[in-house]
Amino acid sequence: MVSEHAAAQVLVASNRGPVTYTLSEDGSLDARRGGGGLVSGLSAIGSEAAALWVCAALGDGDREAVRRGVGEPGVLMLDIDEAVHSDAYNGIANSVLWFVHHMLYQTPLEPVFDQEFRRQWASYETYNRAFADALAAQAAEGAAVLVQDYHLALVPGMLRELRPDLRIGHFTHTPWAPVDYFRMLPDDVAEQLLRGLLGADRACFLTRRWADAFVSCCTELLGGTGSTEIGVHGLGADADFLRERAHRPDVDERLATLREQVGPGRKTIVRVDRTELSKNIVRGLLAYRQLLETRPEWRERVVHVAFAYPSRQDLEVYRDYTAEVQRLADEINSAYGSETWIPVELHVKDDFARSLAAYRLADVALVNPIRDGMNLVAKEIPVVSDEGCALVLSREAGAYEELREDAVTVNPYDVSGTADALHVALTMPDDERSRHTKRLAAAATALPPQKWFLDQLRALREGA
Repeated sequence: MVSEHAAAQVLVASNRGPVTYTLSEDGSLDARRGGGGLVSGLSAIGSEAAALWVCAALGDGDREAVRRGVGEPGVLMLDIDEAVHSDAYNGIANSVLWFVHHMLYQTPLEPVFDQEFRRQWASYETYNRAFADALAAQAAEGAAVLVQDYHLALVPGMLRELRPDLRIGHFTHTPWAPVDYFRMLPDDVAEQLLRGLLGADRACFLTRRWADAFVSCCTELLGGTGSTEIGVHGLGADADFLRERAHRPDVDERLATLREQVGPGRKTIVRVDRTELSKNIVRGLLAYRQLLETRPEWRERVVHVAFAYPSRQDLEVYRDYTAEVQRLADEINSAYGSETWIPVELHVKDDFARSLAAYRLADVALVNPIRDGMNLVAKEIPVVSDEGCALVLSREAGAYEELREDAVTVNPYDVSGTADALHVALTMPDDERSRHTKRLAAAATALPPQKWFLDQLRALREGA
């Protein structure tokens, strides 16, 4: 399939691509196109250059599409062995690298880097090699290649060996672990990851904090970053898209339903997250419970609208976490609810229109991750909120770097402090809340997805 594509001037590589195929019972394939910053960015290139997106086949539908030769122009889907992909994606990327960079390990028991880890690490190498080989085969002379995220950390180094003529960039969408935490990894693996990224001409991050952590790791383990340039590009919200999408009829319908569920005259605390361990949903619920316990004046007067959409449910630890979120929400409702008031409106079925409706309804936005590369929810809610909202924001979110001046800041581990912050946010005067919301929205939209992508592409090319 590789030879079917003309040599590309701009290439993007990521685990997940812009299109997903579903295999229907009658054997037909349905294609669903995704969104996000990379999709917007590639569309912004237009006819300036031949562009190609290299991604992995993630499910049965994707793999069947590859086997049938079905595809979209500008997309190359790699049918990597399913067991290899599972080891690389679930075993290493999501169960090791994600945990390291988000500092999520319970260190008395984990991690354990044993024979099984080494077997999975070999699959991670194989997975990255498949991408490097495909990119090398598809890229025109001197092409620009933008590799995405921790799934493909070895690709820049591998690709550099195959095609030294290319301009290679890598973007890490997660935080980067501080050096002492990063060094939990086996020494050879830690060094291999760093050298993999340093195969890029530019290694880029969402905030200066994450970039500095990477440089510290390189300095400690390798003596420096060599000739690789370190870039910072803080992805922002797409204001035009959000504001238009948030006022379509399906959002209006869901907004009416949410208002009915909340009840008249009540304030709302809104959170919209996937049930990833780093999002800190459980401590957010504990803080809300403490608010109701210690400040009884809020009972019957506020509703926590919590959207916790299941994530990575093929991993047991994520299934357990999702179950704990549901259990705690039920416990709060049982302890404090009445015939006329449900304290927590928890929704677990993913619904983008309903999320936008909640954005519009929010009096307070709760964004309290343990660690987060950026967290676009913190940026999107102020853009969409109908009446303005107060933002309660973890200092461990990447967005904190840009939004801190107009947010109510919390330590994500401090449940009592978060309960106090919720009270401060709920009692914020309307004029002050409106003032903060306008400034938050301006900061949040300073680098929309298309500009974010094109800035990286321009910087990569200019360094040639």
